[in-house]
Amino acid sequence: MTFSPLLDQLIQGLRCLPGVGPKSAQRMAFHLLERDRDGGKHLADALLQALEHVGHCRLCRTFSEDELCLLCRHQGRELHKLCIVETPADLLAIEQTGTYRGRYFVLLGHLSPLDGIGPEDIGLPALQQRITQEAIQEIILAMSTTVEGEATAHYITEMIKGVKTSISRIAHGIPLGGDLEYIDSRTLAHAFESRLLLSSSSVAE
Repeated sequence: MTFSPLLDQLIQGLRCLPGVGPKSAQRMAFHLLERDRDGGKHLADALLQALEHVGHCRLCRTFSEDELCLLCRHQGRELHKLCIVETPADLLAIEQTGTYRGRYFVLLGHLSPLDGIGPEDIGLPALQQRITQEAIQEIILAMSTTVEGEATAHYITEMIKGVKTSISRIAHGIPLGGDLEYIDSRTLAHAFESRLLLSSSSVAE
């Protein structure tokens, strides 16, 4: 069946969302047009505002409208701990457990040579510079347990091997192949508390 050009454009636009196929997109479009045009206008405005004004924090690289995000500006965070995650969604998942009070670095991806994604593409030079410049005592690797996540964690471990800091990795309770974004808070909190120590160097000379 052929829809009007604008309706077809709306349906095709909704399909850019993850997990939304043709039927789901059609259902969403019909709902907005039939029952919630005000909601659709609010959604369109919020989406436009976010796309125009939400960027990345200069320090941790999570989403932020300002140069520094709220977490990086927070005076109560533990400056000696740095948790490295793949995505802003992973950062949010850890924050929701309420068990970690350190700072973050968001890779915005993972290493994937087959897809042409190398160290520079996920900010590893910036991460190395930050680790070198800041007095970090513990680095926590919170990558997903996918093949790419494992490879990324291994690369980072090798990259900072000479730095005088301990390196740990959350592991217990996270299923193999699982994404942190979809792990429940209780399981993630337990995994975080039971993180594995990968290496340790004395911080003091």
